[in-house]
Amino acid sequence: MTMEFATRYRSRSHIPAEPGKPYFIEKGMGDRAHLITDLFTLYCGGEQTENTFNFFTCDGVKGDLIPAHLHADTYEVFYVTDGAVRLFVEDLQGQQQEKLLTSGDFGFVPKNCPHSYRIERHHSRIVGVAAGPSSTFERFFESLGDPTEEIGLPHQPRIPGPDEFRAAEENFDVRYLPNHQWHTRN
Repeated sequence: MTMEFATRYRSRSHIPAEPGKPYFIEKGMGDRAHLITDLFTLYCGGEQTENTFNFFTCDGVKGDLIPAHLHADTYEVFYVTDGAVRLFVEDLQGQQQEKLLTSGDFGFVPKNCPHSYRIERHHSRIVGVAAGPSSTFERFFESLGDPTEEIGLPHQPRIPGPDEFRAAEENFDVRYLPNHQWHTRN
């Protein structure tokens, strides 16, 4: 059994609000949100790590490319545990790369590097870690998506509107690049 806490984000959470408190979370029981066609589950965030890193999963189905974006102060890790995810990234010199990541593959995106991804197979899962010197963006998923108690994928896609994207940019370390073009193979 997992303990429940009240946080400033949720009335019920398995994640304690304050740092320095050990805790355990059973599979899938972190703070969950539906965003686009995916389920994001947060297990550890800025509140627990003094804003140094977060740890989350993204479960999804084969779909479209997510919007290109970058994080000015945040490094991001993509580790695929199930399925396949195509990661697109551009380095600081403008060199673009793409890589199909399958189970056990790892991708790293430095801060200020435009990136995007597309889930290529149904039932894919990404384990994500984001770390930076002064902030983390884990509550972005709840802000832009719909917080949920459900463990499964959304029944209807949750597509944020332009105003929601702008608000997310103002509140989290994310900047969307709506006119960004990927010049890679896929």
